[in-house]
Amino acid sequence: MTRPEPPDAQASTTPTPPGWARLRIRVLLVDDDPLVRAGLTLMLDGAHGSGTPDGEEQEISVVGQAGDGAQALTAVDTHAPHVVLMDLRMPRLDGLSATRRLRARPHPPEVIVLTTFDTDDNVLAALRAGAGGFLLKDAPPTRIVEAVLRVAAGEPILAPQITRRLLARTTTEADTHIRARTALAGLTPREHDVALGVGHGHTNAEIGTRLHLSTATVKAHITRILTHLHLTNRTQLALLVHDAGLL
Repeated sequence: MTRPEPPDAQASTTPTPPGWARLRIRVLLVDDDPLVRAGLTLMLDGAHGSGTPDGEEQEISVVGQAGDGAQALTAVDTHAPHVVLMDLRMPRLDGLSATRRLRARPHPPEVIVLTTFDTDDNVLAALRAGAGGFLLKDAPPTRIVEAVLRVAAGEPILAPQITRRLLARTTTEADTHIRARTALAGLTPREHDVALGVGHGHTNAEIGTRLHLSTATVKAHITRILTHLHLTNRTQLALLVHDAGLL
């Protein structure tokens, strides 16, 4: 499939000067609500972006619609879209499964997940399935048009509030990793080895066998470790070892 040239990030309503050609971005709409599909068609069909390096414009053309993921697979074969706007929750085949199948094809279309559900799990699942964008259905029309133009050019896009939350989540995970490694760095080498054994789920006897220690000595080490790290049980210690990335 011939990909459109990279568009400008901003949607435009400026008339195209005489003699200029527009490259068409073929879009397929996938949603189980006919009213949503009708609204998206009115919003997107004929919208365009300008300001590309070669002076050409991209015009969005809605070439087809589908009411569920299964229909979407067939519609992609029929209409050869550059971009698919995909709902998540649909009958027969959901949007995540459809996205995963589409993106596994040779020369697949780009997929933008457009949904009312913005949980972190949904976002991450969509991105892992191969979606190039994730927007909420209440996004302004100009934002949705911009997303189609940018994703058609291969540029991933997320709703601003989703991006902020994912960045915060990543930062939190990174901070947890650093704090865990810092805490474990305060242990003696022997205590560190015992903590690793706990993290791997070994019993006191198994840890003792591996480290050539008595079970009582292992238990004493664990008690000291829990006290030093202000933990209440070995499960918390195992989680700390996991957070430190030592497993």
